[in-house]
Amino acid sequence: MKHIPRKRFGQNFLTDQSVLHEIIRAIDPAPDDTMVEIGPGLGAMTQLLLESLKQLHVVELDRDLVAHLKKKFDSAKLIIHAGDALQFDFGSIAATPGRKLRVVGNLPYNISSPLLFHLAGIAQQVEDQHFMLQKEVVERMVAEPGSKSYGRLSVMLQWRYRMALMFIVPPTAFDPPPRVESAIVRMIPIAQPLACDQAKLEQVVLKAFSQRRKVLRNCMAGMFTENQLIDAGVDPKARPETVPLEQFVELANRLAPD
Repeated sequence: MKHIPRKRFGQNFLTDQSVLHEIIRAIDPAPDDTMVEIGPGLGAMTQLLLESLKQLHVVELDRDLVAHLKKKFDSAKLIIHAGDALQFDFGSIAATPGRKLRVVGNLPYNISSPLLFHLAGIAQQVEDQHFMLQKEVVERMVAEPGSKSYGRLSVMLQWRYRMALMFIVPPTAFDPPPRVESAIVRMIPIAQPLACDQAKLEQVVLKAFSQRRKVLRNCMAGMFTENQLIDAGVDPKARPETVPLEQFVELANRLAPD
């Protein structure tokens, strides 16, 4: 029976073989890698990954697809975790000694940002991540200060990862075709992120970008005075999208204790 993609799960299945092989080349799986694929769908990328891997973990929410995967693949090679990736404990997948976890997937557009933040919690256990995402999301992830795409997602992820947009994937590569272009992003955790409390950095960044058209003096009012911004080396007249990561970290480190 043909699986009908479900909108509530954000299902768009990658079917273009040339694109699939290009993604596999970017990932470059090795036999002993401990790898987990998020949202394997019908198993198109899963199959190609298993050609190189001894074993692969997958996380899939759709029960019909879980049943399909169980029929299609050897249970000794494919370890299926049935459930929501947003709730899944990725740290529970024990990596091979001397190796870290590698994470891949075609992420559902409707949960991409919260899922990226969820995974950031185990960044120290991860070697790298390769994801297919909406192109606009990837552009925001890798955006530099001064660009219109630079914002909360840029700052929080760039604090934890080095990232690169690998290549663009057209809508025609999917079934059903999405209305937007997609892109492959590579994310490599930074071994020693700039020292700061993540919750405080999140607090500062969230307040700054909640009114991104205002200057910092105004949008940070109630959290920092103009003089405190100046003392931190931050221009009170700057707009949030022009402020580099290092200055947000400096502000987070100066935030008063709760």
